[in-house]
Amino acid sequence: MGLNPPDLLRQLYDTAVRSASPAQALQAHMPEPPRGRTVVIGAGKAAGSMAHAFSDLWPVQAPLSGLVVTRYQHTPARRPRSPCRIEIVEAAHPVPDAAGIAAAERMLATVQGLGPDDLVVCLISGGGSSLLTLPAQGLSLAHKQAINRQLLASGANITEMNCVRKHLSRIKGGRLAQACGDTPLITLAISDVPGDDPSVIASGPTVPDESTCADALALLQRHRIDLPDAVWARLRSGELETPKPGPAWAKRQVQLIATPMQALQAAAAQAQTLGWEAHILSDEIEGESSEVGRMHAALARAAAQRQGPFKAPCVLLSGGETTVTVRPLPAGWHRGTGGRAGEFCLGLALALQGQGQVWGLAADTDGIDGMADNAGARVCPDTLQRAQALGLSAADHLARNDAHGFFSALNDLVVTGPTFTNVNDFRALLIL
Repeated sequence: MGLNPPDLLRQLYDTAVRSASPAQALQAHMPEPPRGRTVVIGAGKAAGSMAHAFSDLWPVQAPLSGLVVTRYQHTPARRPRSPCRIEIVEAAHPVPDAAGIAAAERMLATVQGLGPDDLVVCLISGGGSSLLTLPAQGLSLAHKQAINRQLLASGANITEMNCVRKHLSRIKGGRLAQACGDTPLITLAISDVPGDDPSVIASGPTVPDESTCADALALLQRHRIDLPDAVWARLRSGELETPKPGPAWAKRQVQLIATPMQALQAAAAQAQTLGWEAHILSDEIEGESSEVGRMHAALARAAAQRQGPFKAPCVLLSGGETTVTVRPLPAGWHRGTGGRAGEFCLGLALALQGQGQVWGLAADTDGIDGMADNAGARVCPDTLQRAQALGLSAADHLARNDAHGFFSALNDLVVTGPTFTNVNDFRALLIL
């Protein structure tokens, strides 16, 4: 128990991330080489590290080639004289760019001309929806960028956003699998979504989709997303329907190699090794980030006051994917920078109101909170006191979606750089 609270929480985060490392997670899921060729495709913020790990684990004498796409600056460094046999390209996230379109077009071409003696392996992780972009007919890249920005600001959860994305794509929602024809296909996925549904992870390019055009229409209308009239019409007619489950998918395999729950369990085990009782609340928590922070604060306050189901000293752990709704600002207000983890911490700090003996950390396991340079932030018993001394209002920063500005001023950002994996949000509270 020698670690101070912030260091303990950071160690738990690092343990969770390390447990989801592709180099570790892939070992138990490697397929047998086929009689023919093996082609690897894939997309996501962990795709580069997954490609490196797969190449290292694949027999040297077995043919191997392919193409994956990851986020800019998310390709891990490679050991000298140890080339990766899988090409890695980079594109934009969370708003797609032309590089993502080029990667998608090349990936479709890569799986052409294969046969039943060959094997396609798809390496999928969160972030693939933006990185693997191929707009449906009638949509331009500019349209897709505008739609993504609207979705990100709408408060829609990840399942809702990816339902829309699947129906507005020529590669998502099972369409990439269709392009593989009768070639055996194995998808190895790192889950970043509540419930670990493979059809939601990266918008499920290699798995069938049970959602419908009608579902996508309802979501677009509910969240007031703008679309060209011609695309509205194609959705209403069902022309943009995705491939549905059926016998044709029987030979398509999907294996989850790392999940949010596994990461939380690793963190819980580490906490217990260090002498702390650990409780996993859930790996599927969704909702507005700041409100989820307030809920966690209520549990922590109860424990600190020796009430409720959790008895201090203890650690509370949770995961899932919360949302941030970007609301209109009054005239003259300047919008800030932040992400889900930072807004959680703002809500947590505001609700704790300086409660003694409670520390918190929230961070995205990919190392990037929203579009900023931090993974998340931490909260201490004196967070609001230190902020007041600097003339900062947590409530004002929350209203402007400026968690980054608030915690940066306090030197309480959690900065890791890209972690090369992605098992969603990680949250830990220590109550003494």
